[in-house]
Amino acid sequence: MKSTALITNKISGIRQIVVAALCVLTLSAVAVLRSNSEGVLETAGISTQNVTTRHTVANSARTATTTSRAIPSFPQAVRLDLQKSPNANRITSRRVQLCQFRERTLVGVHSQDAAQCEPEWGAARPLPWQIFGHGEYIGPERTRHVEEYRLRPYDQLEFIYRFTHEASAAPYRFSVGDEIMIESLTAPELNKGDLIQGRGLKIQSDGTVTLPLVGQVPVAGRTVDEIRLDLDERYLRYYTDPAITVTPLKTNTKLEGLRESVDGRFGQGGLVRQATVTPEGTIQLPAIQSAPAHGLTLDELHQEIEERYLDRIGAGVEVTVVLVARAPSFVYVLGEVPNPGQYQLQHPTSVMQALSLAGGWNNGGNLREIVIFRRTDDWQLMATKLDLRGALIGKRPAPADEIWIRDSDIVLVPKSPVLLMDDFIDLVFTRGIYGVVPIGVSLDLTNLSTI
Repeated sequence: MKSTALITNKISGIRQIVVAALCVLTLSAVAVLRSNSEGVLETAGISTQNVTTRHTVANSARTATTTSRAIPSFPQAVRLDLQKSPNANRITSRRVQLCQFRERTLVGVHSQDAAQCEPEWGAARPLPWQIFGHGEYIGPERTRHVEEYRLRPYDQLEFIYRFTHEASAAPYRFSVGDEIMIESLTAPELNKGDLIQGRGLKIQSDGTVTLPLVGQVPVAGRTVDEIRLDLDERYLRYYTDPAITVTPLKTNTKLEGLRESVDGRFGQGGLVRQATVTPEGTIQLPAIQSAPAHGLTLDELHQEIEERYLDRIGAGVEVTVVLVARAPSFVYVLGEVPNPGQYQLQHPTSVMQALSLAGGWNNGGNLREIVIFRRTDDWQLMATKLDLRGALIGKRPAPADEIWIRDSDIVLVPKSPVLLMDDFIDLVFTRGIYGVVPIGVSLDLTNLSTI
């Protein structure tokens, strides 16, 4: 146990030496950063010795003295002088115009200025101050997020139905549920249906109607002329001239059924239907059942739906497709960040913005090797490393490694080599072998010998 205590003390001494060395390196880095910042100011055209503010105070008991204080000067800045007159015990001032109310020139870096892919602070130039002005918190309209949006699973859609009453060039074909009236000018006993009462022969689920002498006759999917010619031919075996007439009494049964299924006037209102793209990439709608939607644009889906309704129900149905809500997109940030976890992407997001969602980064995070894991269209995994340390400490104004995040990306901030070494020492020397099996080892740093 005594040897274990000695080992622990020696390890603590080593850690103190390492911490002291790191402090010295940090102070040196701060000095370098300070000198660089002064160089940036001089490069940007801001001198700390150009403007001197003088305050003159007259006093009969002592000689007037003048003191000066160096302040940065900006273009078109106006100096404010306050003077106390030696002959009067009052302060006089002259009217000035503050620089905030005049056009001001700011200096900075634009990512398109330099010939190389990443300009540095040395390429600073005057920038229009309006881009940093107030009142534009929503930003400009910029370019579109995507050229065309294609549907994906869990997108929420709304279908608005409109039933038209336009004439169709094609003859009407009867469907199950329609009603017809059969009349014969030469044989009244063959009449079926009543035009005055509006009752006729209803087409059964098998697509047929039952008539005297001829029994079941298929009529679904046929026009008025096709049914009339068929009945004339069937009744010629019993009558010389049957003279059959077919009159539609009730039509568009499928259309009325669709209208009832999407009628939301007693619910959310209007002839609407909502649907969500399933994981298999389809949607379900009345009368057409399942239809493909994954990978289609809204216009392509609109065309697909109307063609299916035209094939299943016929003319007279118009459908408008509306994207109500996109499928949620997420980014996963983990590693050396204060708040690792899953974050929803509400708008275009870069890597540094994703880090800000997780609260920044921990001291000891390796910002030079941030890893981005991404899945391709066929779910294959790919990864890249980014160096954002210079940008996150303000040294690189336009980092080339600042890329856009995509849905399901994983942002990993790994540990720095110093932190990995600290973990190794803690794992091996504190909680590892020496914690389980104490070994009597003493390290003499003065004589550099091992006993």
